[in-house]
Amino acid sequence: MPTAKKLPSGSWRCQVFSHTEAVKQPDGTLKSKRIYKSFTCDDTTAKGKRKAEQMAADWAAQKESYKPSAMTVGEAIDKYIKARSSILSPGTIREYKRTRRKDMQGIMNIKLEKLTQEQVQTEINQEALTHAPKTVRNMHGLLSSTLQVYRPAFRLNTTLPKKVRTKLTLPSEDDIKRLMELVEGTELEIPVLLAAFGPMRRGEIAALDSDHVRGNIVHVEYALALDENRKWIKKAPKSISGNRYIEYPDFVAEKLQGIKGKITPLYPNQITDRFCKLLKRSDLPHFRFHDLRHYSASIQHALGIPDSYIMARGGWGDDRVLKEIYRHALEEKEKEMNRIANDHFEKLCNTKHNTK
Repeated sequence: MPTAKKLPSGSWRCQVFSHTEAVKQPDGTLKSKRIYKSFTCDDTTAKGKRKAEQMAADWAAQKESYKPSAMTVGEAIDKYIKARSSILSPGTIREYKRTRRKDMQGIMNIKLEKLTQEQVQTEINQEALTHAPKTVRNMHGLLSSTLQVYRPAFRLNTTLPKKVRTKLTLPSEDDIKRLMELVEGTELEIPVLLAAFGPMRRGEIAALDSDHVRGNIVHVEYALALDENRKWIKKAPKSISGNRYIEYPDFVAEKLQGIKGKITPLYPNQITDRFCKLLKRSDLPHFRFHDLRHYSASIQHALGIPDSYIMARGGWGDDRVLKEIYRHALEEKEKEMNRIANDHFEKLCNTKHNTK
């Protein structure tokens, strides 16, 4: 039985070995780190010592039935998800649990220690037939992370489907002007303003309340996200960059004045649904509500604003998304330049033929 030790506070603490985790070293190599589970009891007497030791012993006994040699792949994934349920975002946990229920079912009942690279590759190949590359990569990422914890010596070397470049649709200045006319005075007006001229995400907009608005400044501190039970909950942003202050232009700030409580009564899914229906009824080309953020970033870039400021305003942690937006903008510019060149050549040829 593990032995408890007395802490400076007088409490008893008993530690039991849990598992090893692969930790990346500065030189790029991986080193196994021993992880311990702690059990404490505030009772400073000998009774408290015995209680801490008993809790540790009970946990160790239960752990034996779930050690890697006994666990299936599915059981290991369940443990991995449970251990991180209070750390990862509700959306990530929801997607992990969906993957556990629906994906890679061909390997879920295989004993963890018996799992081979060939079995993983076969399963990933099968999933790639019916799922997008990004979805398959997410499945494999969950499996890989689980193996790093519960079978760290097994390093996956799976060939994954190639990433597909996302085709962005950037609304033009004229599209935005027309959109402003269509949403004026409706429940969509404020969400559109906050997305196009912030830019804010739909979850951030749905979570915003009047306590986080001071004049022209909006403090983006929370977002609404679906949990595993498909209920909307308020949560902190996934990254530090998501918690930010945005200074809006006067015409947007004026729309927020006088509102008490929630800035919009709409939930994220309602924003998306109503936005799609609005575009279908209008003469505007189809684009997503989220593309309003991309419009905002592209305009700021065209105005010469440095990327670091655009990223801070939009809550982006890196410039990967911005590069995709700029690449799309360059492609559109290239099409325009090609049209100018071809028009010139057409006029040249027509002039030549007309002079004969």
